[in-house]
This record gives sequence, structure tokens and C-alpha cells, in this order.
Amino acid sequence: MDERKPLIVAIDGPAGAGKSTVARALAQRFGLLNLESGAMYRAVALKALATGVATTDAAALETLAHATQVRLESGTEGNRVLLDGVDVTGQLRTPQITAAASEVSIHPPIRRWLVGLQQALGAQGNVVMEGRDIGTVVFPHAPVKIFLDASPEKRGERRYEQTRTGSQGDQQTSGTAVATQLPTTVLEEIRERDRRDRTRADSPLRPADDAVIIDSTELTLDQVIERAAALVEKYLRAASSY
Repeated sequence: MDERKPLIVAIDGPAGAGKSTVARALAQRFGLLNLESGAMYRAVALKALATGVATTDAAALETLAHATQVRLESGTEGNRVLLDGVDVTGQLRTPQITAAASEVSIHPPIRRWLVGLQQALGAQGNVVMEGRDIGTVVFPHAPVKIFLDASPEKRGERRYEQTRTGSQGDQQTSGTAVATQLPTTVLEEIRERDRRDRTRADSPLRPADDAVIIDSTELTLDQVIERAAALVEKYLRAASSY
């Protein structure tokens, strides 16, 4: 019997740790489908704001979810996010949506609904998915689990640079000039997001017991990608020896 697990790369970590950037790089290198769990929460948040549903109202959000379709489609420029059949990719990275998605994500009914969608999308394997509970809840049997972390200050620096330049995803930055002008509000938002993610009752952010932790505080983007890629290559070599 072939007991090899489908190739699923689960990447977890706090905001600004570089998850989106690393996931895209691994997907491109190994020919995997990049599933962005965060984009799915952002799409729900977008619909909630557009329809006047409070992001603190769990019951109303659950009703909204039952009438919502979220789909990811891969493309040459990255994933497209379709909300009820409409491409909303370009609307999901604003500070307002980022904050709303964080609030939406703490509600157990929304998490259960989206976890089911994510598991269905990744059922056949050959995917890389990043988020905050991928290795612990969505794909607990994934053969490759990575937990990306960094200091709050470094993650705040990256998030500020992302907002300042309009870049997509959790970009890695290394300029000390950015750090010297990092607004206090950005660091406060990072720490508040950490508090919500790590203390929520349903699927709190934590490394899976068998995850490899990569602290990117003092690493360049290329170094992080190479360390993550080495873990995927190690699994592929072991799998090919069966």
C-alpha cells in the first residue's frame, strides 16, 4: 500500500511574517496551487462591509456566509479571488478590509465554513496554503508544515512598507530607514492582531507540534524562501524513495 501523503505545504504565522510571499515563491518553484486563506476571509469581510453587516455580529455573519460563494482561481499574476462570481482581487488589500478581516476571522461559524472550503480545495494535494491555522486545523496531516515568525517590530516595518508602496502580501523588507519612521499605530495594530489571533477561542494561532519554525527577523527574503524550499525538497526526496 502506498501511504505517501499528498503534497500539502502548510504555512502559518502572524501578520507580517512573510507567509504570502513565501507561499507564492514555493508555488512557483514546485508547481503548486497557492491557496490564500487570508484572501478568503478578506472577501467575506468585503461583503460584510458592502452589505452593512457588522463584523462583530457572529449570527449575521453566519447568515451572510450561507449566501456567499468564494472561489480562488490561479493565474500568471497570482490568484484571482471571486466573490459571488465577481473578481474582487484588487479590493482586498486596503487597511479597512485588513482590519475587518481580522474581526471576521475570530467567529467560529465563519472559520468552520471557510475551513471546509479550504479542505475541499486542497483535498487532491499539490497545494501550498498559508494562514494561521493551516497546520493545526485545516491540514493537520500535511507532510510539510512551516511556522514563519519575526519580531513585532520587524513585522510592523514590513506591514508599513507594504502599505506605503502598495505592494501585495506580506513582503519582506530590510531597510533601516523604514524602521526609523515606523508609525506607532502600525506596531500597535500588529500587536493587537497578534493578541486576537493568539487568544481567540476557536483555532488560536500557534505552531503545530510538528511544524518547523523559521524566524525571519534577521533573514532576507531569499534566505527564508531557501529554508522553506529545502523542507519541501526533503519531503519530495523521501517520497520518491518509496
